Amino acid sequence: MLENLSTEKRNHDTMKLDGMSTLEILRAMNREDETVPGAIAEKMESIEQAVQAAIESFQAGGRLIYIGAGTSGRLGILDAVECVPTFGVSPEVVKGFLAGGMDAFTMAKEGVEDNPDLGKQELEQASLMKNDTVIGIAASGRTPYVIGALQYAAEVGAKTVALSCNTGAKISQYAQIAIEIETGPEILTGSTRLKAGTAQKLVLNMISTASMIGVGKAYGNLMVDVQATNEKLIERSKRIIMDATQVDYETAELYYQKADRHVKTAIVMILLECTNGEAIEKLEAADGFVRKTL
Repeated sequence: MLENLSTEKRNHDTMKLDGMSTLEILRAMNREDETVPGAIAEKMESIEQAVQAAIESFQAGGRLIYIGAGTSGRLGILDAVECVPTFGVSPEVVKGFLAGGMDAFTMAKEGVEDNPDLGKQELEQASLMKNDTVIGIAASGRTPYVIGALQYAAEVGAKTVALSCNTGAKISQYAQIAIEIETGPEILTGSTRLKAGTAQKLVLNMISTASMIGVGKAYGNLMVDVQATNEKLIERSKRIIMDATQVDYETAELYYQKADRHVKTAIVMILLECTNGEAIEKLEAADGFVRKTL
């Protein structure tokens, strides 16, 4: 029942929210937001398990799939989309699904989240495989659309993760790994796009970033598989080469072109003093890890 969910309870510190000044409202929001990292810190073990599941999926040629309704689904899509330019992966490697489809991204379709069959159908149409990892996201922890998706993922044999913002969440019962971030009452009762949404965004960032690092998408703290799709990212690519190899701008630019604008290859070419082809072979032998290649 909704009244039993902490995300649906009234926040005693904001009972007179409509009588507060703008500054008081902002300070109240800020105070509540400050509690989110601490709540996440208490669940690091389960987040680590989710990261390991994603790494195993990537290594087996599988995918990381987010699925949710409303804000939860939109946050999954946001994280998935950003993996393409940041880590140079195909849009098929990390995918996000939203109840109601992409039309619901900009126009809320609240009723669609109540149908578990729609969650199942979404993953059926995506040709879900046992090598995939499915993360069902629901602030309330009870969304039927997400439950249907997790049930189907379990049938297929995929790894399953439930991300919610309530303890004892219903969706946790349908997942191998349960991440329950207890964010508590919102300043505006039930508006889980606030603290709960912030918690979900942070956790999804952690899972995608840590799992990509786990399959060789970083060297030091540099995003060496960045996809240079605009002028800013082209310049960032050159700076990454400079930082990784300590060469000047002109040298970085030269090797960036010699490496067919592939940052990892340019770094290996410079540090191991080898050709483009040799660098590619060495990287492939090291499963794409720059540090292992060196």
